[in-house]
Amino acid sequence: MAREAGVSTATVSRVVHGLDRVRPSTRQRVLDVIAALGFIPDGAAQSLARNRKEVIGLVGFKCPGPGTDVEQDGHLFLDEVMRGAEGSLSEIGWSLLISVLPRGGDPADAAKRLQKISAKVDALIIAEGAAVGPERLTQLAARIPIALAAGRPGYAPADIIHADNHAGTRALIRHLIEEHGRTRPFYVSGPLEAPDAQERLAAFADALAAYPGVRQTGSYEGMFTALSGQLAAREILSGPVRDRPDAVVCANDQMAIGAVRELQAAGLRVPADIAVVGFDDIQSGALLNVPLTTVRQPMQKLGERACALLLSRIADPTLPPQVERLPAPLVVRESCGCRGRIPASFIPLGAVRTGAGAAAGLSR
Repeated sequence: MAREAGVSTATVSRVVHGLDRVRPSTRQRVLDVIAALGFIPDGAAQSLARNRKEVIGLVGFKCPGPGTDVEQDGHLFLDEVMRGAEGSLSEIGWSLLISVLPRGGDPADAAKRLQKISAKVDALIIAEGAAVGPERLTQLAARIPIALAAGRPGYAPADIIHADNHAGTRALIRHLIEEHGRTRPFYVSGPLEAPDAQERLAAFADALAAYPGVRQTGSYEGMFTALSGQLAAREILSGPVRDRPDAVVCANDQMAIGAVRELQAAGLRVPADIAVVGFDDIQSGALLNVPLTTVRQPMQKLGERACALLLSRIADPTLPPQVERLPAPLVVRESCGCRGRIPASFIPLGAVRTGAGAAAGLSR
């Protein structure tokens, strides 16, 4: 190509890589030769030359066992984080390598998987959980940049992007108690090794402490799946009727959907007999026969911001780890006891309440 265009190989390289210091007329002559010869740049060779693969890895977690239709059909946490990450990377021509590990698996096996994945990418996003302990994660972070989406600040020398679980959970509990008089909540947590599950459980306990007349009737540790919500509801139903809660607070929407279905199958009315609320604001929750009141976690934004922080760190490895906390507003629908609300899809993202009566306010 250099011979055909009458330029040096260095000039051809600068044109191929889109670099400056090439006259417009020379650049056009080289581009014409490239087109005439049908040359296609070798992405792998370019990546080697720049010591870049132009790939970011995304590692998520899945519970073992069969999923329900909620898991199969819904846009769930990892799906939405992936959408956000893919959208960011596609703008610069980079790719996303996705890997799903079993939740609750052997940390040593997870560490080996992460090591293998790290050899194929420039940076790594770990979503919704810590597959390995902080020591192994620190070792991995010494090799490549890492971002924890829905991670716990201070867990490892990595960028952290997480939702404001405390504010969102407190707003949810305050709404149930102050607007609906629910005083006997039952809590369904996520797997307690997951940072989000830990934060939401702690926020739930803190919120209840502000109301001396409110008594927690029980709890169930789930796995962030619809089946977990069903099993939690069965535990509630197996107890004496007089001891049943008047609200079920779930650490994510999948479990809340499972709980709603199981309670309704047993003949209970949601929310007349028992309120059910969730966290995340997945699409399936809004489509229930009793639309789900929840907290909106900006899942796509987690993926977008994780990529942005990692790309900055790739460009400048000396940057210190960053922590970003994203707002998580309350989304009021009907499963809490509210009626006649406007669907949340018609409300701006920053809104915390839908329909008439919004002036009463939940952001106090």
